[in-house]
Amino acid sequence: MSRISFLITTVLLLVVALIVPGCTSTNGISATTPITTDTSTTGNSSQTALPPGIPLGGSPPSGSPPGGAAPGGISGSPSYNFSGVYTLNGGTATETNAKYISTTKDVSGVYVTNGGTLTLVNPTIVTSGDTSSSDASSFYGLNGAMLASNGSTVMITGGTISSTGSGANGAIPTGSGTTIRLTNVKITASGDGGHGVMATNGGILVLRNVDIATTGAHGAPLATDRGSGTVTVTGGTVTSSGTDSPGIYSTGMISVTGATVISTGTEAAVIEGINTIALTETALTGGVAKTGGTMIYQSMSGDANVGTGTFLMKGGSYTVTAGPAFFVTNTNAVISLTGVTVSSVSDTLIKAAATDRWGTSGKNGGNATFTADGETLKGSLSTDSISSIAATLKNRSSLTGSINSAALTLDASSTWIVTGDSALTSLTDSDGISGTSITNIYGNGHRVTYNGSLAANSALGGKTYTLANGGTLEPG
Repeated sequence: MSRISFLITTVLLLVVALIVPGCTSTNGISATTPITTDTSTTGNSSQTALPPGIPLGGSPPSGSPPGGAAPGGISGSPSYNFSGVYTLNGGTATETNAKYISTTKDVSGVYVTNGGTLTLVNPTIVTSGDTSSSDASSFYGLNGAMLASNGSTVMITGGTISSTGSGANGAIPTGSGTTIRLTNVKITASGDGGHGVMATNGGILVLRNVDIATTGAHGAPLATDRGSGTVTVTGGTVTSSGTDSPGIYSTGMISVTGATVISTGTEAAVIEGINTIALTETALTGGVAKTGGTMIYQSMSGDANVGTGTFLMKGGSYTVTAGPAFFVTNTNAVISLTGVTVSSVSDTLIKAAATDRWGTSGKNGGNATFTADGETLKGSLSTDSISSIAATLKNRSSLTGSINSAALTLDASSTWIVTGDSALTSLTDSDGISGTSITNIYGNGHRVTYNGSLAANSALGGKTYTLANGGTLEPG
């Protein structure tokens, strides 16, 4: 085909595409009607490379393509094939009651890129194709049912998003300035690596009254991944049942208010690296024997920067179905509970310890700083030789359990009810100590030791103290 013929053919094809009924857009390109079943080439505009197969309209022209990335590629990503049954490359579009169905590997149901703004009302988005790269799916959204990139904005009200293929995240914004807002949407994902929603590389998700269910392995319903992201959730019910699929997985900032989050296959929540989960008036449930209800760790995989992981929970309930309520390894953690109803089948509240899975042996312990504000808690505090816990009980908090090598701070209104011989690294309890008696630690006949050589224990003066209801606190 001559260069002039190719240009004429291209212009005619674009004109036809722009007048296809069912699509309203401004400066955007949609290669299909919104009610469609995907073939391997449908909706290929604005992608970094064409998917396998020959594009509609015959063989591609001969000669080398122009230099530089193709329009619509995801910034910072390798040259994967990003495409959708419906693609909006810049501009603005609105669709109502439309269906987007993809059955092909790596092809999204809807793909918005290059600053596009798309509004969907009551859509049906269904994908069943597998991914060609699980990393590309997790990092850049390849094969995501609803994918937005490069500063785009998507707003969806009502409708459903369903994915069954591997690596098929329900909705994923990727890149700084990219936002997906979902209201009253139902999302299901069943493939391996199919998260309900996920934000990466600075992408933003805002969910209101969204119900999410994932059943595949490695598919947390609420998640962020490489490059971090921000997820804000209000209301809704979130469930997961697959292996290694916690209800919440954070390598960014995930905040949840007034929702229900249940994991039946693994931890309720996981934080990796210097990132945060903040819950308000939320019901959180889950747990697994080894790593507990909430794990805070650092894998050193490059997905999350090294630093302190933060778990904040105010109001609501936390139900731990197996293992310690909190497990900290190969990182530092800040954990705060305020007015939370905590129940657990385990006798361990916090465990900080190294494992043989993450970090360098001898340097991969966990260090937890824990604050209980107005809490009634049961369970032990336990560390290994290279880990630490510093726990503070305040505002009428109580802890019933033993302590193994942890620092404890009590205010005048809070209590520790000892259930077994224990060892404190340090004790700060100025309001509870009177002479050589301690009134707010109930020893129940047990022996509690403290490290008399530490400067933090200088106020104890190396003395032995009697505890309420029997038992002693003594240097050891």
